[in-house]
Amino acid sequence: MIAVLAGGVGAARFLRGLLEAVDPTNVVVIGNTGDDAVVHGLHVSPDLDTVVYALAGAIDADRGWGLAGESWSAMESLERYGRDRAWFRLGDRDLGTHLYRTSRRREGATLSEVTAEIASAWGLSVRILPMSDDPIETRLRLADEGEVSFQDYFVRRAHGVMVEAVRFDGDTEARPAPGVIKAIEEATRIIISPSNPILSIAPILATDGVESAVAARRRDVVAISPIVAGAALKGPAARLMKELGHEVSVVGVARLYAPFAATLVVDTADAALAGAVQNEGMACVVAPTIMRGLAGAEALAQVTLRV
Repeated sequence: MIAVLAGGVGAARFLRGLLEAVDPTNVVVIGNTGDDAVVHGLHVSPDLDTVVYALAGAIDADRGWGLAGESWSAMESLERYGRDRAWFRLGDRDLGTHLYRTSRRREGATLSEVTAEIASAWGLSVRILPMSDDPIETRLRLADEGEVSFQDYFVRRAHGVMVEAVRFDGDTEARPAPGVIKAIEEATRIIISPSNPILSIAPILATDGVESAVAARRRDVVAISPIVAGAALKGPAARLMKELGHEVSVVGVARLYAPFAATLVVDTADAALAGAVQNEGMACVVAPTIMRGLAGAEALAQVTLRV
């Protein structure tokens, strides 16, 4: 069995390749819920939904999130009452998922139960677990404006403001979702997907007991660097690492991951830094990590399985 710690877009692309390489029933995805939010009265789980939509072949490939063939009539209607009410846009087709999740939660279902129901409705046999059924909220302290929620930073402000600190509200009280620790303990390979180390992977590890469980399996943990040639392929990972005092390179990623991962996969563009990664206490595997299509994602998945 393979356990994968997963954020959103990068993880979803990697997972599509992984499921081409192995039996989906032998994969457990542990998804980030630190960016979950109540939007327009609905419980939205962006990273979990991105993974589901991508694996179901229904994602909007251009945006990397949401559903293909989407329309926006509901948001256009909402804007009538003030543009500031529609800064977080939910597509008309996507609304069905959030309506279902919210109603099931109000009926007493856990987030784990609802996530399994959603995955099944999309025809997926891979097991997708939220990191916790309890709320853990990623909070960011901005240089000039105080603390804001993840979605306020990422969507409303287009992650274009300076961050001084990140914390995960509720991490000391929240328990791992059922099956999370067992998956980590029993997996033959644990993969940290090419997701933002601070905003996507760190919230999962901050969930009570998860980092120690992963660290106990360190020799079997393979991480994929989301930083290539000193830059992030998508999103604010590089800028956020710099703002929080981390080196923006595969060496900086190695320093973040070395306590709980034995191997780091880096892109061929960073081959010259393999020795520096090894000096941080991690084995370094050099391979193409920019996933150009499904074949590229499968090839990257095969690398993580062969280590």
